[in-house]
Amino acid sequence: MDSHVPSLSAARDALTGLPGLDAARKQLDAWALEAPAHGLLLVLSRLSGINLAFGRKTGDVAIAEAAARLVHFAAAEFDGPWFAARLDGGSFLLLAREPLSRERWELLGEGLAEAIARPIPGGAATLRLTPRIALLRAMPGEGAESLLDRLGQTMAVLEKRSGRRLLWADGEVVRPGQSAAALEADLLEALDRDEIEILFQPQFSLPDGALTGAEALARWNHPRLGRIGAGALFALADRADQMAPLSQHIAAKALALATQWPEPLRLSLNVTSADLAAASFAENMAAIVAGSGFDPARLTLEVTEQALIADIGQASLALAHMAESGVRMALDDFGAGFCNFRYLKLLPLHYLKLDRSMVEGITRDARDLAVLRGIVAMARALGLEVIAEGVEDAAQEETAAREGCGYVQGFHRARPMGAAAFLQFAEGRARVTRV
Repeated sequence: MDSHVPSLSAARDALTGLPGLDAARKQLDAWALEAPAHGLLLVLSRLSGINLAFGRKTGDVAIAEAAARLVHFAAAEFDGPWFAARLDGGSFLLLAREPLSRERWELLGEGLAEAIARPIPGGAATLRLTPRIALLRAMPGEGAESLLDRLGQTMAVLEKRSGRRLLWADGEVVRPGQSAAALEADLLEALDRDEIEILFQPQFSLPDGALTGAEALARWNHPRLGRIGAGALFALADRADQMAPLSQHIAAKALALATQWPEPLRLSLNVTSADLAAASFAENMAAIVAGSGFDPARLTLEVTEQALIADIGQASLALAHMAESGVRMALDDFGAGFCNFRYLKLLPLHYLKLDRSMVEGITRDARDLAVLRGIVAMARALGLEVIAEGVEDAAQEETAAREGCGYVQGFHRARPMGAAAFLQFAEGRARVTRV
């Protein structure tokens, strides 16, 4: 969790790993003395039904998955300080302290709702949560009690409004002149106006720390709303039925930029569920790679367990076709969901990419370290390399290297950077390596 304050993270919820209500109050009161925070209250309104139908343990799995998705979403969206907490049951609080327009904060709320509402694969059944989100922008000097009270009252109103999942504390949903339909129309034009920027998150080998490549990330530089991160961007694209065009645009742009990199640096591209659902995915991707001139042997496709839910058979065939051309495959966010080990057998994988939740506690929790060791041992038995994602300090990196992780990615080594900055970074590292 990139921006949690260490002093507030000692007492964590055992199920989700998030701080609790007391820590949230302290954080809010601390921020009230500085810049006002934006607050988001998330409630999982179908949780009681899941508990009744499938039992408390299944409900706990749903809560843990929702928490992981919330943290992933916040880490991708916010540049400034943010804080996430579990209040009770299926209630979560997300706070951010950075300049955000009302429209962008609402778009973030919608994006988070889309992320939480995605199906959760389970043993007996596929689980579906119904998120409800209350939003507010804190007033200068507003403390914890006032902010939490306003969010709670807004949620009480929202839960009585059937079919609505988002409400502002002032009772409004969308500012006059701005709507979801308008944003969807903006997205259609954004591809033509080249408003989608590609950032690169560097990746390094262990234990030597050599630069090995980068993961391509996308953000939308909206002319009015400012920067819109990947989570909200893809949620909007999903609603607008523009996932495939957006994904192909990102892939083509990232590959074109990567052709300038020194060899043998690798490019990692994320594959969405919409990509894999298309029967022509492998053919289209192969054409994009060929058109770019980038060596497919230097390309890695990263796929999450969530993206495989719809049709694992079709996904396996498509990825196998890509692997035949030399492209490598990574199972991304491993450990964030149900960890269906069947995927390890069915997919032509080369890497396991550990979710940040699998790395965060390895230097202070013996159980987390034991889990890491087990995953690395399993990966070795399957002939897979392990990539540790979300590494944020030297101790985590040293532990990951000692336990056998082959690669690392995270803010400790480098934050995501623009294309020109990454090229300069890569060329500088290449000169050092040659010397």
